Amino acid sequence: MNKVIGIDNSHLKRSPVTAFKKTQQNYNRWTGLVVPDAILMICIGLLMLIGLVIVASASIPKAGSNGWVYSYAARQLFYMTLGLGLAFIVYRLPMRWWHDNAYRILLVGFALLVLVITPGISREVNGAMRWISVGPFNLQVSEFVRICMMVYAAAYLQRYQNRIHKSLWSMVRLLLVLGMVAVLLLMEPDFGSTVVIGTTVLGMMFLAGVCLVRFAFCTLGVGIAAAVVLLAAPYRRARLATFIDPWQDMYGSGYQLVNSLIAIGRGETTGVGIGESLEKHHYLPEAHTDFIFSILAEEAGLLGVCVLLLIFAIIVWRAFVIANNADKVRMRFASCLAYGIGLWVGMQALINMSVASGLLPTKGLTLPMISYGGSSVLASMILFAILLRIDSESRYTLNNEKKGRRGDGMA
Repeated sequence: MNKVIGIDNSHLKRSPVTAFKKTQQNYNRWTGLVVPDAILMICIGLLMLIGLVIVASASIPKAGSNGWVYSYAARQLFYMTLGLGLAFIVYRLPMRWWHDNAYRILLVGFALLVLVITPGISREVNGAMRWISVGPFNLQVSEFVRICMMVYAAAYLQRYQNRIHKSLWSMVRLLLVLGMVAVLLLMEPDFGSTVVIGTTVLGMMFLAGVCLVRFAFCTLGVGIAAAVVLLAAPYRRARLATFIDPWQDMYGSGYQLVNSLIAIGRGETTGVGIGESLEKHHYLPEAHTDFIFSILAEEAGLLGVCVLLLIFAIIVWRAFVIANNADKVRMRFASCLAYGIGLWVGMQALINMSVASGLLPTKGLTLPMISYGGSSVLASMILFAILLRIDSESRYTLNNEKKGRRGDGMA
């Protein structure tokens, strides 16, 4: 009857799989790409959801003393919404654009580092000059410098891929650029970001196929330099002593770590319940930022911690799969950058959780997409958008190559 009167209801008979394929085909025609990695997008969405819930819970006491109890959560939601818009714009940029502008992007990073240590421009918090005020926003420069350095390192490794495993000088030149970035970061000072950026670039070099003997010597040199910097500053030596035995001065220098461990211990297996944390009530400093993992462990317990670890592990896994796929279609720059993004997210998450658990000295690093902070959220969204773009371009190229081979076979 419907056919007689001209009503087409064939779409009602489509299976979910057919509907998804149709949506994918429409997306392909609109963007010229394929739908990005669904597993990766789900994990990013879960991180955003978990982060928003935990920030809302952990920040209630501090926000309540200043006004509305959900003011920090509202701001975090705004940052995430802004980050999604920024991610959409970044996703539309082809990888060729990042490759061609890698040197300019590095110069932008250096400019930001110089600005942030310039008196009168930067904003000092707790003795550190890490922020630049842009209107109502405070940008933490190191979050965006990380992107600049990773893009440049990927472009460098792609350009000198035939020399990097033979020539020591090719490795040293990249390390010299890394050293200049590290010096400027340490002038803020920001030792934690220096460690993350340095280890990420070293990891990218290793995965790019450098000579292992030369790489070992370079890594040893970087490690010695890091140890000297760590022990040179009295406050860093004090942090190291506190890390070794926080209970020796549990009401002084060890106060934060002790309360972090208490929070994790209170969580036990299933946690005390979302919103029921005791340590967030002005016992644990920075409960909604650097030590938000402790509040999550207290409220969600070991079960919640395992879920979070699984999400981060899946993101790292998907990043490495995407990097491998990009390498298969000779997208060397994109492959190196995807490896770098995977190394960054895994390393920073691991360091943050290790610090909160007393396994590493205090670094002042955020937990990606979980900790409160606009700069961290925006920078993370940019990197995730780049990763999704790499996935789309590499799979689109791979699909075209398969179609070409299939066509040649039929001919």
